[in-house]
Amino acid sequence: MIRFFILFLFSIATFASSVDRHRWENGETYLIFLEQNDLPGKELYYNLDKDDQRLTEEMRSGIHYQILRDEHNQIEQVLLPLNDELQIHIYKDKNSYKFEAIPIISTTKTEAFHTTITSSPMYNILKETGSKKLAQIFVSSFKHSLNFKNDIRKGDELVMIYDQKYRLGRPFSMPTLKVAMIEMRHKKHYIYLNDDGRYYDEKAHEVEGFLLARPVRGARISSYFTKRRWHPVLHKWKAHLGVDYAARRGTPVVAAGSGRVIWAARMGSYGNLIKIRHNDGYETRYAHLKSFRRGIHRGKYVKKGQTIGYVGTTGRSTGPHLHFELRKRGRAINPLRVVQVTTKKLKGKAKKAFLRLKKNYDKSVEIHLNNQTPFKKLPPFENISYIHMLDRKTNG
Repeated sequence: MIRFFILFLFSIATFASSVDRHRWENGETYLIFLEQNDLPGKELYYNLDKDDQRLTEEMRSGIHYQILRDEHNQIEQVLLPLNDELQIHIYKDKNSYKFEAIPIISTTKTEAFHTTITSSPMYNILKETGSKKLAQIFVSSFKHSLNFKNDIRKGDELVMIYDQKYRLGRPFSMPTLKVAMIEMRHKKHYIYLNDDGRYYDEKAHEVEGFLLARPVRGARISSYFTKRRWHPVLHKWKAHLGVDYAARRGTPVVAAGSGRVIWAARMGSYGNLIKIRHNDGYETRYAHLKSFRRGIHRGKYVKKGQTIGYVGTTGRSTGPHLHFELRKRGRAINPLRVVQVTTKKLKGKAKKAFLRLKKNYDKSVEIHLNNQTPFKKLPPFENISYIHMLDRKTNG
């Protein structure tokens, strides 16, 4: 019987094995990765079942992964993170390699950042923390309600309190903003993360109700929303009531907003199609999919940004791409325009609970406003060799 034992962090100086840290490049595929590292495609891909093969298509550019090599520079283990919770584990078992999907082990720390604006929020956050993710999450949180360009002044203050995941001693995934405050023209503006997972302002009005613009990350727009388009298959002018995103076959497609799947099957010229119903009569459609992600079916509730399928060329299509539509009570809308879903206003018990949470958040913000200690980045664990790789031992 095989048992799994988690190994703790240990130092390079103590062991002959070494760990290499790499970044998954744009355009790199799992099969290319196997070939470049002399890993057997038959054992680690072609012999896998369809669900595991589909998992390998979820690797995203920019993700950092680890390779453990022995004293002869031979690969012993590989960890390939797929998302915040799951990773591919490749390991050597005697003279062959094995594949499995395992949970990611991470720790979460609540951290805070306070600065005085000298140029812009984006500039100051980047300069003092070196974190693009922190800068992006702050600016995106306020971008629909505040005008940083015209209303920000030198000397205005900014505070962020957020949760950051750490994996192998390094920040991992996007931070989760819990509360943010920015002072503009001597007035403080706040957003708060409520217990329902949504963001609200000081009046308990929801401030995050926007659909994502791009359901395929980093993809090129190959065709825009138009009422008149020369159809490449039908060879006639036809309305194109969506946006096409050209991408490699198998590229992950994410939900443009939280909602319930009302269709996940084949539909005529759409090919494999997913429809998601959102609040207030909004609906998004994802067409020509190669396949659906495991577990995606009619009635399933999905969250904004969750992978729901994979780019393909099913139905009436000349090549791999996603046809993305946004509709309001059946009427097609240009998805590239900023669309705000009607926001929610807390009332009754929900509002009282939020106000209690807000009070605690406000105290934390004031503490950091009065604390002039500069932001200190946690030191990288450069002397760490490995991690929670799995030591497989046979019992009996």
